[in-house]
Amino acid sequence: MKIKKNEKTNKRFTSWKFPVFNKKNITRWNWMCQYHKHLVLGKNTDIGAFTYINAKYGVYIGKDVQIGSHCSIYSESTIDEKTGKVVIEDGARIGTHSTIMPGVHIGKEAIIGAYSFVKRNIPAHSVAYGIPARIAKP
Repeated sequence: MKIKKNEKTNKRFTSWKFPVFNKKNITRWNWMCQYHKHLVLGKNTDIGAFTYINAKYGVYIGKDVQIGSHCSIYSESTIDEKTGKVVIEDGARIGTHSTIMPGVHIGKEAIIGAYSFVKRNIPAHSVAYGIPARIAKP
């Protein structure tokens, strides 16, 4: 079988549905979102187990986004008292154990390396990693 460029072969999302949260704000895939009424998920998002999302001030996750396990996405930080909507655009990839801070915008198809701390915007189609995350490939 010949695969055309940009053709998706992954069939696991043929019937993707918005997740259901239990009384403790946890999905059946064991990721958690507080204030999930302020969470917008695009179709075919894949969020890893034990990821925590605080959507108090809004979190937008575009379609076909992949987020690794054990990540944290904060629209509110009680440590430095910052707040702001987090936007992760279509096709972005967030590596395992990464932290996204309030007000951050991650561009379309950007890649965040594992164990990164993201406190600044990341442009579309770039690669960033580290503590704090720095752009390695614009």
